[in-house]
Amino acid sequence: QVQLVESGGGLVQAGGSLRLSCAASGRIFIFSSYGMGWFRQAPGKERECVAAIGRSGGSTYYADFVKGRFTISRDNAKNTVYLQMNSLKPEDTAVYYCAADRSGRYSGNSLAYDYWGQGTQVTVSS
Repeated sequence: QVQLVESGGGLVQAGGSLRLSCAASGRIFIFSSYGMGWFRQAPGKERECVAAIGRSGGSTYYADFVKGRFTISRDNAKNTVYLQMNSLKPEDTAVYYCAADRSGRYSGNSLAYDYWGQGTQVTVSS
């Protein structure tokens, strides 16, 4: 079993920045073998992929609506994946979830992911 714990969410003004972290742990768990993704879900909307990263960190995927503003990265020595969010907009307000894919891919499809965190709230005020 894999546990994912997100942190770093909060309230920020439009144009501001936040850095989300997701710490992963588990028995017989090799973080560097997992692809990781960040998803978000706003009230009344479906969950959508924000960004994803491959096992080594060399391959990434970004949704069009965050390209140039968000950066996903990982530190395999710390079993942690990050999402740096800059130039935040009110429409970025959502619960942000971290997810792990044991196949090691960096898919934008939520169905590819095997484990999910509880989420962290991000609120961007105008």
